[in-house]
Amino acid sequence: MASSKSSSATFLETVIVILEALFIALAIRTFLYQPFNIPSGSMKANLLIGDYLFVNKFAYGYSKHSFPFSIPLFEGRAWSTPPVRGDVIVFKTPRDNATDYIKRLIGLPGDHIQMKHSVLYINGQEVKRERVDDFEGEDAFDQPVMIPQFRETLPNGVTYNTLDMTQNGSLDDTQEYIVPEGHYFFMGDNRDNSSDSRVLNDVGYVPEINLLGRAEVIFFSVNEGQPAWMFWNWPWTVRWNRLFHTIH
Repeated sequence: MASSKSSSATFLETVIVILEALFIALAIRTFLYQPFNIPSGSMKANLLIGDYLFVNKFAYGYSKHSFPFSIPLFEGRAWSTPPVRGDVIVFKTPRDNATDYIKRLIGLPGDHIQMKHSVLYINGQEVKRERVDDFEGEDAFDQPVMIPQFRETLPNGVTYNTLDMTQNGSLDDTQEYIVPEGHYFFMGDNRDNSSDSRVLNDVGYVPEINLLGRAEVIFFSVNEGQPAWMFWNWPWTVRWNRLFHTIH
């Protein structure tokens, strides 16, 4: 029969192992990679509702928003590295400095950004835009619909697909935006279904301190509307072709 002393020692060891595991998990989430799931269709066709991503937390250095509850351990960013135009980035919205958004970086500090007839202009230059095969999506009544899809190429050569769901949408023609110093301009790839920096009273210009990290890989994906925790449905609900898909 085990003594009460050895039982207490075993319990203490178990508690220590659990605490160590929690500490390691928290350290990985804070400093290395944080999981993130896609809750909306603003980044279609590249990111879909039900995608689960790993976000690189050390890509741009660290700020108070890198820590749980945005604990203000220091000012500004530590080990700061500037992001690259075209990166897909998770950031805290300036509106509340709490809500996580994921969008594509379009404008750098000092850039002039404008949309004209659905075409993106950066510093007065039209961004190359080529029509490609339509994207099969759904309308408001969950009926299949084919959405015009375009291949966009930024001045630094980064390419990706965008959707143009509505001709002459409310954000297809905009004012000229001038990105302030220390801020960035973000847009969703689903151009007519994205609240982003084009909406100044909602997202607007994003301060550098609000950047959380760069989205790098899809590690899991389930069909829209399917709970990820129902593992017994995975053979039918998991999008197997999206697993370990690199994000561009």
